[in-house]
Amino acid sequence: MEFEILLLEPAMEFIKSLEPKLQGKVLRTIELLRHFGPQLPMPHSRKLIGFDLWELRTKQSTNICRLFYFHQHKNEYVIVSGYIKKTDKTNNEEIRRAIRLKKAFLTGGRE
Repeated sequence: MEFEILLLEPAMEFIKSLEPKLQGKVLRTIELLRHFGPQLPMPHSRKLIGFDLWELRTKQSTNICRLFYFHQHKNEYVIVSGYIKKTDKTNNEEIRRAIRLKKAFLTGGRE
């Protein structure tokens, strides 16, 4: 079963801003989500503890990239945003931004 992936504008802009090699790896990780959906394991996908969000995880050389997403319907995932990870911990401000984007999407508004 193929899953549908919806990229919100902030996620698309983030991906476009990446260097070509990292962009290619990110797009490959999105394709893995499209193919495997909820069965996509670590190191590619991980549930954020305490949040109704997941992260797609991509690494290329020393660049670590995270995309935040959530399950929308039976076979649809929505990728809301992304960032380059610079520390060991996931950036709380980026999580809050992803939550705002998710809420805005679900209510039909904008951030």
